[in-house]
Amino acid sequence: MELWDIYDENKQLTGRTMKRNDWNMKPGEFHLTVLGVIHRPDGKFLITQRVMTKSWAPGWWEVSGGGVMAGETSEQAIQREIREETGLDVSQAEGGYLFSYKRVNPDEGDNYFVDIYRFEMDVAEEDVHIQEKEALGFKFADLDEIKKLAEDGIFLHYSSISQAFEG
Repeated sequence: MELWDIYDENKQLTGRTMKRNDWNMKPGEFHLTVLGVIHRPDGKFLITQRVMTKSWAPGWWEVSGGGVMAGETSEQAIQREIREETGLDVSQAEGGYLFSYKRVNPDEGDNYFVDIYRFEMDVAEEDVHIQEKEALGFKFADLDEIKKLAEDGIFLHYSSISQAFEG
């Protein structure tokens, strides 16, 4: 069973944990997630397409990320998530943490912080090994392609993380 740490509204650890995706959070309780943008020297970004079996946003495009496990730092989590989802090791890549945002969803019992990372690395298609249970595939897209996917309503989190692409 995967556990996540519970944070307070100031993003401080509370010492308590929750089961992954157990959306019974109390007001003022948050979990932490991470998203990582990978940018190549040619200006393109690595994006993946969610498998159709996902209950939320199947077939949509996104960047790698996921929940921070109990006892794990945000940086450890993004490195793990990118490695699991794409086979890439970003531990020596240029870049890193950019910013965080907070979402409060009292009706869903799901409050969370998202730490956004951006890594600069020269990656070839053959370097990418997609986790098939998570993604249908991947592509290297330029900013205009990503904006078009967002305008079409099929790119996750774009409005919240757009500055990670444009920076």
